[in-house]
Amino acid sequence: MKGFFVVFLFWSITIFAQIPTQPKDPAVKDPFFNQTAANAQGEKVQLIHSDTFGIVKGKYDDNPFFSGNVQFFHQGSTLTADEVIFYREQNFVRAIGNVKLQNADGSVITSGEMEYDGNTQKGIAKKNVVLTDPGQTIKTETLYYNRLSNNAYFNTGGTISKDGNIMYTKSANYDLNSRIIDFTGSVKIDNPEYTVEGVNIIQNQNTNTATFNGATTITNKKNPSNLIYTEKGTYNMNSKEVYLKKNSRINYNGKILTGDDMYFNQITGFGTAKGNVTLRDPQEQRYMKGGYGEIFEKKDSAMMTDRPYAVKILEKDSMYFSAERILAYQKPDAENPVKKKSFLRAYKKSRMFKTNIQVRADSLSFNETDGIMHLDGNPIAWSGEKQVTGDKIEAYFDTENEFIDSLRVIENAFAISKADSLNMKDEFNQIKGKLMIVYYNQNQVNLAKVIGNAQAITYADDQNEKTKEVERIGVSLSTCGTIEAEFEDKKVQIISCNIGANTDIYPMSLISREKRFFPDFNWNTKDRLRKWEDIFLDSPAYEEVKYESDDALYNAAQKSIDDAKAKDEARKPKRVRK
Repeated sequence: MKGFFVVFLFWSITIFAQIPTQPKDPAVKDPFFNQTAANAQGEKVQLIHSDTFGIVKGKYDDNPFFSGNVQFFHQGSTLTADEVIFYREQNFVRAIGNVKLQNADGSVITSGEMEYDGNTQKGIAKKNVVLTDPGQTIKTETLYYNRLSNNAYFNTGGTISKDGNIMYTKSANYDLNSRIIDFTGSVKIDNPEYTVEGVNIIQNQNTNTATFNGATTITNKKNPSNLIYTEKGTYNMNSKEVYLKKNSRINYNGKILTGDDMYFNQITGFGTAKGNVTLRDPQEQRYMKGGYGEIFEKKDSAMMTDRPYAVKILEKDSMYFSAERILAYQKPDAENPVKKKSFLRAYKKSRMFKTNIQVRADSLSFNETDGIMHLDGNPIAWSGEKQVTGDKIEAYFDTENEFIDSLRVIENAFAISKADSLNMKDEFNQIKGKLMIVYYNQNQVNLAKVIGNAQAITYADDQNEKTKEVERIGVSLSTCGTIEAEFEDKKVQIISCNIGANTDIYPMSLISREKRFFPDFNWNTKDRLRKWEDIFLDSPAYEEVKYESDDALYNAAQKSIDDAKAKDEARKPKRVRK
């Protein structure tokens, strides 16, 4: 490229020496040439051929010209044109018609016209300009060139084609030394696989990377809804890797990933995000947040860490999840491969909060499509003033009506409920066994069924016919193969006790506090989640609720028994040893 303008420079020197006639009128120059520069002297160019040469009065403002197959040569660069005009005093030349510049570096410029100022070492190519550089082609209407900086630019709109990419832009600045092109004004890069649109893109032709400054969008042609947006980033067009630094988002498979610092590989579909990461899934009405996230587009899965949490947005009562690591993914339905099911998994210190049920476990797996949740690792669930524990808990939700349908507790199932939530007495209904199913009605515990080694401690109440007040009758201790207990008006009633059934009812005066609790009784008020923000804590560490032990009747009865025993002992004749 440099050779072309050196050609112009030395060409003007040669003509100056050969033509005695002074031109009458100076050339009307583009403002681009206004900046002056020190005159440069160098090797003269060699005129190879022209059909005619002369000065015609009234033509070209009486300036000398060459015409007809004009050809000049200088240091490996060749210029051809139909006509060339020389403005000697200004050291300025103009080439007209079928202009072509062939440079030693392999670059070629063709245009309708070319101008060059030997003083400023600047040139302009006009009308259907085509610059062909090794591996790329630039097309525009007007191309400006500065020989000193070895820089070319256009602002009349143009295209640059390279390696199957076509770049459209309002203006571009090309540094031939670094091979960096600065595109500005409605930039568009068209590729068989994607389209890039932005306001300012800087492309490095050596590394084939593009830097985005300002709003930029990369759109997948096969699936236009899959796109990348950023206001600052870098794109490697060879490896299809993009690095996003400002106000960025990745749209894939109907989901939207945002973060402060992001990365995405269009070939593998793998992406990462750091800082204020959010993954939104409008179709599932769910979003995830955290400090770090990863997505796997081809597997349709995502992972979030660094204080992650997820929110399942429901119309009446949303669900909040947290853990050390949260995964969300989709996979085809076994019965209908066209349909996909969505899953959410939380690992280590998993938590879930919903106003009608709260859970804690080491791990949690939720089938969002079917509404099935699995809790493993010391799971515990609360619902109102009721608590359920076991080796494993499965929760079933009515996804259409947003209700909790039932709980299935496997191995060491233990359900506890406050006998009367209006007082602070240590009175708790307790049911335990090998397998337990807890049924809900309108988000309230309605029935519990225990199968295998079933045991129950329940409080019995009755209404006084005279005062109409509820009075405590006593405590029932039951052991059965199966137990069904009904929860009605916050009370528990054993409605069936089968297979080896044995039930004993004790009045309050005849049952000690120790017998009113199973040995593994574990009513937990310290760790229960009472608001959704509690999901972020290892334990809310609420102050343990202190319950009062009302053993007045039992103590009084025991005292009576002890007194009676003492009297009996006093009546017995004392044996006196003589």
